[in-house]
Amino acid sequence: MVASARGDRHTERVDAVNEWMVAWGDNLWNWIVLPVVVLLGLYFTVRSGVVQFRMIPEMFRTLTDKTPRGEGGRTQSVSAFQAFTISAASRVGVGNIAGVGTAIALGGPGAVFWMWVMAFIGGASSFIESTLAQLFKVRDRNGFRGGPAYYMQRGLGRRWMGILFAVILIVCFPYAFSALQANTITATLSATVGPQAPPWLPWAVGFVLAVLTALVVFGGVRRIASVTQAVVPAMALAYLLLGLAVVATNVDYIPTAFAEIFTQAWGYNEVVGATFGYIVLQGVRRGMFSNEAGLGSAPNAGATAAVTHPVKQGLVQTLGVYFDTFLVCSITAFIILVSEPDLANASRGISLTQNALVSALGDWSSVALTVIIFLLGFSSILANYYYGESNIEFITERGGVLAGYRILVVLAVLAGAVVSADFVWSFADGVMGFMALTNLIAIALLSGIAFRLLNDYTQQRRSGRDPLFTRDLMPDVKGIAVWEDARSVRGPADPVAEDRQAAKHRDHLHTDKGGRKTT
Repeated sequence: MVASARGDRHTERVDAVNEWMVAWGDNLWNWIVLPVVVLLGLYFTVRSGVVQFRMIPEMFRTLTDKTPRGEGGRTQSVSAFQAFTISAASRVGVGNIAGVGTAIALGGPGAVFWMWVMAFIGGASSFIESTLAQLFKVRDRNGFRGGPAYYMQRGLGRRWMGILFAVILIVCFPYAFSALQANTITATLSATVGPQAPPWLPWAVGFVLAVLTALVVFGGVRRIASVTQAVVPAMALAYLLLGLAVVATNVDYIPTAFAEIFTQAWGYNEVVGATFGYIVLQGVRRGMFSNEAGLGSAPNAGATAAVTHPVKQGLVQTLGVYFDTFLVCSITAFIILVSEPDLANASRGISLTQNALVSALGDWSSVALTVIIFLLGFSSILANYYYGESNIEFITERGGVLAGYRILVVLAVLAGAVVSADFVWSFADGVMGFMALTNLIAIALLSGIAFRLLNDYTQQRRSGRDPLFTRDLMPDVKGIAVWEDARSVRGPADPVAEDRQAAKHRDHLHTDKGGRKTT
């Protein structure tokens, strides 16, 4: 009797804490973060000439650029594609599958429309932040590192702001978001096993994830890059194939699903009771959680790439936003909506997506989703870890601190597998809001530099050159640590390639607008 009363009081306290966290998180997003995200995204879109749309072909071209090599033929750092997969590993995971289900459960189908809108607007923010991260990156023993903390210190001259951002990111990604990934993996596996799942299952899953995480994170960024490069494309493709199978078997419902997404984006949703403002809020919040545009996380991966011009990685990371939202998130939305779910009683998290898959394809699809979630979630944990490591090294390079950080990451993964899902979601939402706000203020102040870089890149492409940036092109910008000269950026010279490039540039200079040769 006494034990029962104590249990009830404990449950009440947990519920009260969770309600408080939800309330302050909603207020933060409603009154501060949401207006800043939208207004700055629109400003970046206009000032850049809608870079996120007009340069889509260039995004695909730069994704496959050869990695510049240093002395001895060794690559300077990870490739543009590997940096893309590290950031995609963080993006493609819980946000795409559980996050979209949560957005639809709370905001109805109309939330998907606002996820699409914010992905397009956020593409400009993503371009700005990743371009700046490339410009202000620094060298380390593995190649390069950088991110918002680095451009806050080196670009704005505000180390205190960089440290503040670094601390928020460390709490948000390697701890809160990694715990959320572990929680979702556990929930998916428990649902697959069914009611007969033993009570120790979450602890077993957490232990396995913690051990696997420890084995990889103590190997450095190159090991993380090699794992994510292999896992992310394969699992994303597997999930897309599952989704296409659901859509193909329910093709008659596609027009209805589209109609619900567009018609329910503008007003009261009678099923879930969501008003216009709440629908927009869920779309924006879950969209940012999924694609991370403007959040300040992807630049940590973008800065690791060895490229010949900062704009190249800005374009690659913008493509990552589109891949995440317009492809993977949209597949999740249609998986759910074509199954005609009971949104009035839907729960947050992975269950809505998982139930929709089972109803469309059968029980085997639940097992397939479990494997996909496990591998995508694990790769996200690794990417989240790297984001934190880069920012730990910004604060201090003492080896003991980094070792302690790695141990805490492993423990956070273990804890995430066993704690309440609602608590983890609420905590992650609130921290994400502070992180986004800090980063958006910084990139707004530095955006003029990014626009200058975009103009330089565009002019070089128009002259038929493969764009190359060196810091003497912007002598007035302080704090640029690399980009010393053409040799350090591009690597040892290739005489044949350089002669060909010079000839092409000369032909351009001696050709008038009508295409006629001039003297």
